[in-house]
Amino acid sequence: MVARVLGDAVNPKLFVAQRLSAFVLALAVAVHLATILYAVRGGLTAGEILARTHGNPAFALFYAAFVIAVAVHAPIGLRNVLREWTPWRGRSLDAALALFALALLALGLRAVYAVCA
Repeated sequence: MVARVLGDAVNPKLFVAQRLSAFVLALAVAVHLATILYAVRGGLTAGEILARTHGNPAFALFYAAFVIAVAVHAPIGLRNVLREWTPWRGRSLDAALALFALALLALGLRAVYAVCA
């Protein structure tokens, strides 16, 4: 079965990329929320949390993977919504969403660096 959006076949590579990134996001969000609950219930201050994340390669890798998954997942979903609700199609849509993905990636990795470095 091929998924369809208004009569246009969905790109199978984008479909798989969005599903794989959704899997990574589901795990990352669960770990992120559990970490927040642990920190809040433990009474940690923002300064104490930053002290624990500073120079921590595991934290940096986890959140870098989180950011990469968001940068893959969100633009694909937005592309599907825009294709369903607007007449926007073609290379200009793909280019705009590629720029959006790059912006998410750059800003997210910058935030990870700021917290970890």
